[in-house]
Amino acid sequence: MANYFNSILETIGNTPVVRINRLAPPGVDLFVKVESFNPMASVKDRMALSVIQQAERDGVLKPGQTVIEATSGNTGIGLAMVCAAKGYPLVLTMAESFSIERRKILRFLGAKVVLTPAELKGSGMLAKAVELAEAHDWFLVRQFENEANAEAHTLTTALEILDVFRARHLDYFVTGYGTGGTLKGTARVLKQKSPKTRIVVCEPDNSQLLGSGIPQARDADGAPSESHPNFRPHLMQGWTPDFIPKLAEDAVAMKLIDQIMPIDGAHALEMAKELARKEGIFCGTSGGATFSGAMKVAASAPPNTTILCMLPDTGERYLSTPLFEGIPEQMTDEEMEISRSTPGYRFDVKPAPAAAAVTVEAPALSESAGKFVDSAVNDTENPVVLFALEWCEFCWAIRKLFAELDIPYTSIDLDSVAFQEGNRGGQIRAVLNARLGTNSIPQIFIGGEHLGGATDTFEAYKTGTLQELLSRVGINPGSLGDRDPYELLPNWLHKR
Repeated sequence: MANYFNSILETIGNTPVVRINRLAPPGVDLFVKVESFNPMASVKDRMALSVIQQAERDGVLKPGQTVIEATSGNTGIGLAMVCAAKGYPLVLTMAESFSIERRKILRFLGAKVVLTPAELKGSGMLAKAVELAEAHDWFLVRQFENEANAEAHTLTTALEILDVFRARHLDYFVTGYGTGGTLKGTARVLKQKSPKTRIVVCEPDNSQLLGSGIPQARDADGAPSESHPNFRPHLMQGWTPDFIPKLAEDAVAMKLIDQIMPIDGAHALEMAKELARKEGIFCGTSGGATFSGAMKVAASAPPNTTILCMLPDTGERYLSTPLFEGIPEQMTDEEMEISRSTPGYRFDVKPAPAAAAVTVEAPALSESAGKFVDSAVNDTENPVVLFALEWCEFCWAIRKLFAELDIPYTSIDLDSVAFQEGNRGGQIRAVLNARLGTNSIPQIFIGGEHLGGATDTFEAYKTGTLQELLSRVGINPGSLGDRDPYELLPNWLHKR
């Protein structure tokens, strides 16, 4: 039997170092450490496991105790994985400005996400986490000050790098700083074991905190007491909150940093796209930003220089951010031309008329299926009935509409396992076809009255007919506000 892991947590770390071939300047050996190979696709998986394990060893995290932390996303996602595997409830505070994908991933992993106002920045989500921890006696991770964060990289990331470059000299290590954990934990080992390696730390050019030289105001426990005066909103999620984390400040005090490099947001986006399109490496904006710094180092480096750049996470976490702005959902003109270049499966012409079908006598309708339909549509205790298919997108559009309007309904899924034996679902569909003159699904009934299919229901909502039918059976629906119900249909229907 092949080797296996006892837990997903054992797969954290040992991420690959990959050579950059098409983007690196001639004569320069440029490498990236691809942290998206961690199980939850970011470097923060390392820290998440380390801080929980250390808290368990110290006895400050009790079995079943709720864990809480402020996060821009990746730390929370790593913690959600670790807490799920270990059985801890998890609550996360997050500024509402961070990407929607992150919220959904966190909730999918079982975490609770408490949003804080965007204008309160990172300090606001941190203050909320502290408040909740104190009120409920929850374990607060304190990623920005927790030495176990840096220790994760001392014991894993740094050693992995030294192992890869044991046969060649590493001239530059380029990284962002975020919490400061990767920076402090990795750089202190490199300074000891590879002292000629220069540590280059990147931060947004419009929000230079380390580069400003202005110290961070702190409370007695090391937490920031106020926003840094040089902070400005910037592109790189996960980079530099509105304060200098204690771990990053430690790295400055320990003289681990050789160069602080400001990064332009537009160039960061360009580099993330170039990595994807010319190297096949998919990373987020922080990865693009760090790679931007590495490319600047490479541009002025002498021949035979070796550079390693950290790529913290994957690009899939940024679908709703400027990184994907301009990436179309529908076919572009060029793609349409490719489609038109051959005659089959055309989107721009109507298909040729089908050959006349051979008439086949319809089977006799099932009496039991007819009785089932009568019973279902005339059930006064469950007056809203949806005849559907389990995974049909049109049926799911109706389910979403009913959910948003808070309409209770009975769904009869004709293709489900419950209706497959003896082709029971097919017999019910045949009865509906015979009575309604259409074989399309879904079909909706309210109080015994046939409303129609998906688009019929949307139109009935827009005209008020749906609301009128519901009121007759004692149901008070909610409202979509100004939204058009057709927005609930799958995107592929909106073809050019």
